[in-house]
Amino acid sequence: MCSRSADELEAGLPCIQASPQHAGMVEMIVRRPDTDRREEVEIGELDVDAGLVGDNWRTRGSGMTKDGSAHPDMQLTLMNSRTISLLAGSKDRWALAGDQFYVDLDLSKENLPAGTRLVMGSATVEVTAVPHTGCKKFMSRFGVEALKFVNSRRGRELCLRGINARVVVSGRVESGCKIQKEQAQTP
Repeated sequence: MCSRSADELEAGLPCIQASPQHAGMVEMIVRRPDTDRREEVEIGELDVDAGLVGDNWRTRGSGMTKDGSAHPDMQLTLMNSRTISLLAGSKDRWALAGDQFYVDLDLSKENLPAGTRLVMGSATVEVTAVPHTGCKKFMSRFGVEALKFVNSRRGRELCLRGINARVVVSGRVESGCKIQKEQAQTP
């Protein structure tokens, strides 16, 4: 386990806050075919119904729905690549966080409020209002200070643990491609 001190995490905050606000890059794509199993892929197919094709989002279900089925507003998770780099150390540990997309983009609530659409490759996703927070697994992988850091008031405002999203336009996403806010349509 790579565990950073509270001081080390605070010292890394300016780098995270310098993330691009409008257009960044998809740094890594990870499918979760089974619980606690990760597959880093260069190309991901996003589907409006299935989420990231090959990921277990639908079959895993959710404790946040009455019937235990997959939560439609938790189809995808995106995490800031600068944050996970600070928490995990080496890139080969990023996937342990359990997110599907690691992106160099400001994911804060101020920059990407719920309803914001992001274009990644030929797909479009929409940020949802469901918060994405750290849990016991996250703490066991990155340490108690990391959990406090991402779940703090400031950490939640900056969405340091990441954001939830849903696919609104199916398409293909490649590692290294651009991720950007969708331009508002003028009438």
